[in-house]
Amino acid sequence: MQHVARKRFGQNFLVDPQTVMDIIGAIHPGRDDLLVEIGPGLGALTRPLLQLLNHLHVVEIDRDIVERLRGEFSEKKLTVHSADALGFDFSVFGKNLRVAGNLPYNISTPVLFHLSKFAEAITDMHFMLQKEVVARMVAQSSTADYGRLSVMLQCRFEMEQLFIVSNECFRPAPKVESAFVRMVPRGPRLIAANREKLFAEVVSAAFSQRRKTLRNTLYAYLKPEDYTVLEIDPRKRAENLSVAQFVAIINYLSER
Repeated sequence: MQHVARKRFGQNFLVDPQTVMDIIGAIHPGRDDLLVEIGPGLGALTRPLLQLLNHLHVVEIDRDIVERLRGEFSEKKLTVHSADALGFDFSVFGKNLRVAGNLPYNISTPVLFHLSKFAEAITDMHFMLQKEVVARMVAQSSTADYGRLSVMLQCRFEMEQLFIVSNECFRPAPKVESAFVRMVPRGPRLIAANREKLFAEVVSAAFSQRRKTLRNTLYAYLKPEDYTVLEIDPRKRAENLSVAQFVAIINYLSER
């Protein structure tokens, strides 16, 4: 029976064979890798991954697809976790975890932030995302795409856009193009775990009104003399600060 894509799950199924080959080549799975695919859908990536892996885990929210996958593949080769990736505890897999998938565009950012919590156990991640989202993820400071998402993710991951994917490669075809991105957790943490809440608050405040200067957006956190110590011009806007400068602000506030 043909599966009808469900809009509430943001389902757009990859159907282009060449794109599948490009993705598998980018992931380059090893036989013994511990890999989890988020949103396997109709199995466009699942099938070629199973040919290269001893075992694969998938996380899928759609119960109809869960039943389809369990009926098609042996439990010895595929473990299907019937769950919402947004609430899934990825720590159950232990260390050296690799994650991949074609993420639903409507929840891609929350999923990325959720996975950030498990970064220390992750080796790398490869995702298909909306092209505009990837552009913001990898954007450099003082560019139009640079913002809260850029800073929050670049603090935890080294990221690289690998290639663009046309909307014609999906069924149903989304209205936007996609991009495939690689994310590798940074070695030493730039922000200590006990400072992450403050980091999120400061970055959110800084970008809350993009056209306003730091003097106005961070008035609750920094006084004029603080900018002197930090060697940051308070007349600059959040988009002009590098990730390293945001990290310096958090470390300064925490130690002050």
